[in-house]
Amino acid sequence: MQEILTDMTDQTIEYLTVGTADEARDIAIRSRAATHNDDAPALVWLGGYRSDMTGTKAVELDRFAEQNGLACIRLDYSGHGASKGDFNKGTISRWLEETIAVLRHTAPKRVVVVGSSMGGWIALRLVEKLRKQQGGPDIAGLLLIAPAPDFTAELIEPNLSEEEKASLRERGYFEEPSEYSPEPNIFTRALIEDGRNNRVLQGIIQTGCPVYILQGMKDEDVPYTHALKLLEHLPADDVVLSLIRDGDHRLSRPQDIERMLAAAKSLVL
Repeated sequence: MQEILTDMTDQTIEYLTVGTADEARDIAIRSRAATHNDDAPALVWLGGYRSDMTGTKAVELDRFAEQNGLACIRLDYSGHGASKGDFNKGTISRWLEETIAVLRHTAPKRVVVVGSSMGGWIALRLVEKLRKQQGGPDIAGLLLIAPAPDFTAELIEPNLSEEEKASLRERGYFEEPSEYSPEPNIFTRALIEDGRNNRVLQGIIQTGCPVYILQGMKDEDVPYTHALKLLEHLPADDVVLSLIRDGDHRLSRPQDIERMLAAAKSLVL
């Protein structure tokens, strides 16, 4: 474990080694302690596929925490951002393992988990895991932004072309252009197969906490009907779904950030 200073923030990046031998990878963490509101839950940021903890929403959430004296924990999954590790080995199970390790290391008592896109899926799996395991924090709330639970089985597999299926068989991955980067998105066979073992949209999801969902209706990556489907699997919880008519997948405009922070405030303060 080591710490390095960054140019972007006065926070340090702390590295936590997760896994052993060939599976060891150093996970980058940025965290801040509460300066007041010590009894409030810590905010935990879980980013999306190929996103990192320096994105607009993550930074604005951390700024909100600083302004309100709250603890905030951000991490990059292996193969993302400042973390080490091979992106092509990444799976939901692997990134979930890293998230749990970071929470055990930082040791907050209670958390509100803010999951964006794929981070929403990991957040829901985190709830399931922590309900079964000892030693994790209590989850006081979930804020899911354009959540993409089960996206490999629900959104990718049904739409694979014959060429993409062949690429998965022969090369173990396929590529598609990205709107957000000059580099293509890479989806591996390991990610897709592991995704089948992490599905949450197959029964009742019991979070035991309030859930706030923000979803854009012009989202071309995760259609808003996916959020409606998620809602059907959360019948026992206090759930608020806010549909943003002109919102896209990123939900990073100033008005989107305002909505995110208002939702976070309602869950932590």
